[in-house]
Amino acid sequence: MPQTVSSPSTGERVQAAVLRLAMNLPPALQRRLVGPPVVREGQRLQPETQMMLTLQRVSGEPKVEEQPLEEARPLLVRQARAVGGHQPVGRVDALRVGGGAGDLDARLYVPRALLGDRRPSGLLVFFHGGGFLYGDLDSHDAPCRFLAEQAGVRVLSVDYRLSPEHPYPAPHDDAVTSYLWAVQHAEELGVDPARIGVGGDSAGGNLAASVALTVAEAGVRCALQLLVYPMTDARAQAPSRRTYAEGFYLSARFMDNAEEALLTDPAQREDPRLSMVLRRDVPALTAPAFVVTAGFDPLRDEGEEYAALLAAHGTPVTHVRHEGLIHGFFNVVGCGQASRAANLQIAEQVRAALG
Repeated sequence: MPQTVSSPSTGERVQAAVLRLAMNLPPALQRRLVGPPVVREGQRLQPETQMMLTLQRVSGEPKVEEQPLEEARPLLVRQARAVGGHQPVGRVDALRVGGGAGDLDARLYVPRALLGDRRPSGLLVFFHGGGFLYGDLDSHDAPCRFLAEQAGVRVLSVDYRLSPEHPYPAPHDDAVTSYLWAVQHAEELGVDPARIGVGGDSAGGNLAASVALTVAEAGVRCALQLLVYPMTDARAQAPSRRTYAEGFYLSARFMDNAEEALLTDPAQREDPRLSMVLRRDVPALTAPAFVVTAGFDPLRDEGEEYAALLAAHGTPVTHVRHEGLIHGFFNVVGCGQASRAANLQIAEQVRAALG
């Protein structure tokens, strides 16, 4: 059934227009407007990203992590829409897919190039970010449209259960079950079962990594794991967690809120299913990984540590660090140049693996 997404409000459209205008200014002009460059560890923040952070700060818009949950969740969706813009795609279908404790809502994105093409395509099963606490199908609608269209494959975005209503391991159970559902229903989805991959950003990257390991242990092949600035260590010990804890969108408080809502026992931080950097082995069937990190991101170091762990165990790994970007750039497909270029690179990798 075709899926329609509610239209943005007038205020959202104005906010998006201002962001697009500011982030598409020439870098030299952006630099004059925002002041001296931000440099840490030899990395220089992109002028457009510095512009976006400045606009968010001076606008007085509340921070997601400082709001009650019932207000924070729609706020995150509004913020995502502002930077996502309108992304054309061939068709979006509403689906129900299998989850860990019942069916889940999902959206199947079909690129224009595949409309009317009866040949099976590749598929990326996608899990959104948001710390397992925020995010939904709407928050990641624009990047899923963009990814499907630019990669030329179908994208299945899954609305897994969130904490605190459904703490760990509910999101992980949903992720594995929905991925296996897609494999089992490949023919009706119009996809080639040999070209099904899994992906996600942030918390969704954690879910994607967990799925790739779990299905490999069960002897199920996966064609790709796309891990965009994934959370891979719930112990929160990596240096970048401190270096970039404030001022670069993803804050220490955001992460603390998310982990407090997700976990019911402190010992869960040591569970390799959640903190996969603690794994002592990696199954031979584990899918090739494309790991993407951002230089100014608290999760940078643990994402890169996990990429190194996979490579050390023989898993094919491609890792790219976008030094001048921040956590959340995957959503920024509607404005700016550097973030869009990074997302185009992601789409190219997905096309190469699944197209």
